[in-house]
Amino acid sequence: MKTIVHDATEVVTYADHTRIDTVEDASVVVEDGTVIAAGPADEIRREHPTENAEETVDASGQAVVPGLVDPHTHAVFAGDRSDEFEAKLRGKSYGEILAEGGGILRTVRATREADIDALVENLLDHLDVMLAHGTTTVEVKSGYGLDVPTELNMLDAIMMADSRHPVDLVPTFLGAHAVPEDRDAESYVEDVIEWQIPAVAEAGIAEFCDVFCEEGVFDVEQSRRVLEAGKEHGLKPKVHAEELSHLGGTRLAAEVGATSADHLLHSTPEDARALVDAGVSPVLLPGTAFGLGADYADAQTFLDADAPVALATDFNPNCYSQSMPFAMSLACVEMGMTPAQALGAATRNAALAIDRDDGTGTLEPGAPGDLAVLDGPSYVHLAYQFGVNPVDCVVKGGRVYPT
Repeated sequence: MKTIVHDATEVVTYADHTRIDTVEDASVVVEDGTVIAAGPADEIRREHPTENAEETVDASGQAVVPGLVDPHTHAVFAGDRSDEFEAKLRGKSYGEILAEGGGILRTVRATREADIDALVENLLDHLDVMLAHGTTTVEVKSGYGLDVPTELNMLDAIMMADSRHPVDLVPTFLGAHAVPEDRDAESYVEDVIEWQIPAVAEAGIAEFCDVFCEEGVFDVEQSRRVLEAGKEHGLKPKVHAEELSHLGGTRLAAEVGATSADHLLHSTPEDARALVDAGVSPVLLPGTAFGLGADYADAQTFLDADAPVALATDFNPNCYSQSMPFAMSLACVEMGMTPAQALGAATRNAALAIDRDDGTGTLEPGAPGDLAVLDGPSYVHLAYQFGVNPVDCVVKGGRVYPT
């Protein structure tokens, strides 16, 4: 099947932390799910007449960008924590809410009680919103089970949703997300290593193994043991690092050769250099800081180190936004990134943070046929239009999805 998006005011074919490649008055051709051409509209029209395409999109007056990539979400869960939002507004801290039985452990209780069909349907609903906002590839973590059956249930739900939804899902095992109410950290780490990781690996339903390396959760050495055990079972490491304090998770990510280190609100310039030297992608999550009312990560520290900065939503019950464009707006306004840097961080660099090196996050020939047509003449509208959806329609694998 051939799909042509034609006569766009601007097509962004590639963006990362160092450059952005745009073509004015341009078109994109997708055939059998793959980009085969992106360039000046006149040239594309001669080689690929629109009458020969099964689907066409007239993008006159609009910009076209690669499909957005969200490399850090907790999008499969059950339950509601909207009352905790009000509690935070009254001055309660994240730690106080957790100590009272709220936070992650509250979602764990709800997720354990939910059946797999409910988890799948909830996830599909979230994916509909993500797709409508231009996201075509999403990483989804487990971590609201904290036991073998529920963690497997969550990962199965991710795989089932992946088979039913156009958005591509990347599954991550996050058994070491919190310490269960009836356990201590050390004994629970042993449970993750001895039982959960082998069960996940045997089922073949996760690509990455993540850990919440944080004060009061899992320390650096406990986190290292989890990640090394995951590597022994074929799971690539990721790290929740330096979100609430500076504990050493960034350096751990570098030492174990993680694919990414995420959050990084309290990372230092030395941490940033360690990530670059080790080839680890830094993933910044401005929506988390926004939801917590916390200071934002210092994006410039990582950009100064020439790190491939990625952005993600961190969508979860405590950070309830499925919108990558909103994350980009926050990155520009609160973290000082340019719209071009934010776009690169939401496309090519975000793909690197989930180990996708097949052209995902670009519109270069041979890349997946994933793109977003914007309600505006420039890619800047992705960050410029906040509080509304700046995406007019999405093409995923060559198929057009109106928003």
